[in-house]
Amino acid sequence: MPSAPLKPLRRWIWQAFLRSALIPLVLVESVLIAVYLFTNASIRDTQLEHLQQSAVQDLAGAVRREGQVIDSRLQGIEAQVRIFRDEVGRVLHDTRLVPDALERQRHAQTADGVFYSRSDDGRAASFYANSTPPARQDRAKALRLMHVDPLMRSIQTATPLVAAVYFNSWDSYNRIYPYFATPARYPHDMVIPNYNFYYLADAEHNPRRQVAWTDVYLDPAGLGWMMSAIAPVYRGDFLDGVVGLDITIGNMLAEIGRLQVPWQGYAMLVGRDNSIMALPAAGERDFGLSELTQYAYREAVQREQHKPADFNLGQRAELQPLLQAMESTPSDVHEVLLGGRKQLVAWSEIPQTGWRLLLVVDEANIFQQTNRLAEHYRQIGYLLIAGLLSFYVLFFAWMWRRSRRLSDALAAPLQGIAGMLQRLGRGDYRPPAPSSSIVEVASMGAAVVQAGAQLQASETQRQHAQRKLELILESTTESLWEMDSQRLTFKLGERFIRRFGLPYDQVPLAEYNLRVHPDDRDRVRRLRLLCRESENSFDAEYRFADAQGQYAWLLSRGQVLERDADGMALRVAGTHVDITRLKRVQEELRRTSVEAQSASQAKSRFLSSMSHELRTPLNAIHGFAQLIELEAEEQGETQPVLGYSREILNASRHLTSLVDDILDLSSIESRRQQLQLQPIEVGALLAGCAELVQPEVQQRGQQLQVMSVEPPLYVLGDARRLRQVLLNLLSNALKYNSAYGLVSLGYEVRPGCVRLWVEDSGAGLSAEQQTQLFQPFQRLGWENSTTPGAGIGLVLCRELAELMDGEIGLRSEPGLGSRFWIDLPGAAAPGQAPAHEPARLRVLCVEDHPACLKLIQQGLREVAEVQGVVSVQRALAHLAEQLPDLLILDLDLPDGHGLEVLESVRRSVRSRDLPVLVVSAAADPDSLAEAERLGANGCLSKPLDLQELRSQVVALLKRESVGP
Repeated sequence: MPSAPLKPLRRWIWQAFLRSALIPLVLVESVLIAVYLFTNASIRDTQLEHLQQSAVQDLAGAVRREGQVIDSRLQGIEAQVRIFRDEVGRVLHDTRLVPDALERQRHAQTADGVFYSRSDDGRAASFYANSTPPARQDRAKALRLMHVDPLMRSIQTATPLVAAVYFNSWDSYNRIYPYFATPARYPHDMVIPNYNFYYLADAEHNPRRQVAWTDVYLDPAGLGWMMSAIAPVYRGDFLDGVVGLDITIGNMLAEIGRLQVPWQGYAMLVGRDNSIMALPAAGERDFGLSELTQYAYREAVQREQHKPADFNLGQRAELQPLLQAMESTPSDVHEVLLGGRKQLVAWSEIPQTGWRLLLVVDEANIFQQTNRLAEHYRQIGYLLIAGLLSFYVLFFAWMWRRSRRLSDALAAPLQGIAGMLQRLGRGDYRPPAPSSSIVEVASMGAAVVQAGAQLQASETQRQHAQRKLELILESTTESLWEMDSQRLTFKLGERFIRRFGLPYDQVPLAEYNLRVHPDDRDRVRRLRLLCRESENSFDAEYRFADAQGQYAWLLSRGQVLERDADGMALRVAGTHVDITRLKRVQEELRRTSVEAQSASQAKSRFLSSMSHELRTPLNAIHGFAQLIELEAEEQGETQPVLGYSREILNASRHLTSLVDDILDLSSIESRRQQLQLQPIEVGALLAGCAELVQPEVQQRGQQLQVMSVEPPLYVLGDARRLRQVLLNLLSNALKYNSAYGLVSLGYEVRPGCVRLWVEDSGAGLSAEQQTQLFQPFQRLGWENSTTPGAGIGLVLCRELAELMDGEIGLRSEPGLGSRFWIDLPGAAAPGQAPAHEPARLRVLCVEDHPACLKLIQQGLREVAEVQGVVSVQRALAHLAEQLPDLLILDLDLPDGHGLEVLESVRRSVRSRDLPVLVVSAAADPDSLAEAERLGANGCLSKPLDLQELRSQVVALLKRESVGP
């Protein structure tokens, strides 16, 4: 069957829509518009002018009448405010009035200093904020105001508009009726004079001391939007406080709702600043507003909250003509477009407050007579509508049939393509494409087929690359690691955890550092700090202990993955490589190299023998030269005699120094030199060497800079010999430096060691000269100069460095000076015990009560080192990591019973012989019997007898040390 000709999707849909929908729709709409305009224009034009004039007159009269009603209500409220103000002033100033016992009993003080009424008792609520400290609160005044409660209750009961009656004092005291729990609604540090229902009555805002009305605000007491009539209470010229009557918007809406508004209209109240004060439900729909607030009352009492800007008519551009008309005349009617409809707005000003009462009526309601006039046209309209409906029925039936065909032509291939995509998601990368006569749909199916083929190829490559990467990582690294600098944790791979017996993959940094060898710990910390602050990479070699305390050498390398805004590293990731075997190979090579130099020991023995033989004549020469010099000075000999004697002395000193160096070199080469390796503080070493050469520095007119060391850093070496090496390097730097040159002395923390260096600004050394260094009696052409030296100083330094497990070297360029350095292993501070040294007897105490744990620690401080844990889980974790010499176990623990720990200890082959002493406050003999049955070596009851505790602990520790 031949396939249908292909068409572009846009052209295909456009042609179908043009034939099926667009042309009929234009025809139908044109007919409807023409009929509507013809039937309604004549009706509205004949009646509109007459009805509008009569409606305006009636509406204007209604708004003036209802405005007078509201004004009279407000005048009544103001009269009640004045009565209440006078009574409050009388009670405040009459100190003879005293509170009754009930008033005193119903008051209390909160923990943060709030003085408040805690019960209703038919009286007003009382609240003294702690913004006035308790010591300064006038509580007698607060209690005395109970005498105005009957008047407050009468005012609130007699006037439906009044929601609450209150008095606020200058020192943030509030008395309000009806009663409510004030601490739950008021903030404890509320400053009442900062709110509009107080400061609008003060001398600045109300100099005439009359009744004032506030704008609408959100009530802190939880009554919603309200406005208040307030009046000041003065004592002379001092403002004691403000009384007020609250009128909620709900009450005002109820009052306005009772107004007689014609034509199904509604009334609304607008303030002096054109802000809507009261708006009924019909008005909320027209203005798109709601009286409900989204502000929490806890937030409202923290700040004075007025109605949002949306409630101000001045914010609406369509109401600007109305506002201009309201400003020009106190009462009139104006037409506005409101709520999508034309409406008439009549207003009247309320003289008492300056507010405006607005009546809003829909023009459609006013023009009902116009609609009745058009009734005789309705029969004709019915005929038109019937014809229109018949037309629409046929039109939509035809459109439905066309749409079915259109949707069938598109839905089947699109569903097929959707099925192809679903199969791709399930991993079937070869789905068949559906057939379609639309070019775009057919192309889409072909594209999905091509995408499936590409996905299959990509998935194959991804799996191959993943297998290759896993193989490489498994064969080249011990594990991957990631350090989180914020949480101070190490995330380690599973292989590393198994290899070193760690309890979990997220290890705290402090716990990880405990496994690092003490001699490497400070150096590793410094390298981490450098990486965190400035370096982008981390590179360190250090020893790390497994669960049995055996150390392995690790090469740890990483890169910074993420830094914060201050440039501090947040995450660092890298790899661990076990280089223990490499270190062993290096040690073997070192040993082989030392043995290879044994051939030169014969020369060293000869030099040693000759040096000892030379000392006897040298001593004679040196001694007699000194005698000659002394006799010449005493007898006043001529200058040549003194000069000759001094030349003999200088030569003998030089020969003695040369013999001493030869003796040191020979003793080192023959391994007769015994070094005392110990931790050496780098800062003190550098400062001491600098002080020793300072006279020579001043004599030569040169400068010496010494690098400060903070915090303290230690290396492992022999203090005397290391000082000898540094002094030799400093002496060479001064002798071969340029005139008035600079010599620097410093250190550098490196991945596997600590480097001490001496740098000069002299002429430097060429590559050929550097190859001749560290050879005996080699002075690189300075043999015939006046600079003293024998050419064996650097050889001696190299031998001493090797004996201290170190290495010496240099970096130099002609014209740029030279830097000589010695690398030595890092060491812990002298006070830190190495991991392999024997420790005191260790006791683990499982006790959740701190005082009891401290008692046991103090009682056993001379016997053993007591470490405490507070739960079953922590005890099991500690025992899995390391076994103590003795376990002291409490039975009553917060997360379980101590017998669980005892049972686990006896069940394990590793810990079954561990001595266990049960210490419990439980009086249950069954628990103690069960502990003995499970293998407890002893049981003690609380309170403890320290002498008995020591006796049992000593006995158990002795038995453990002797063994079974």
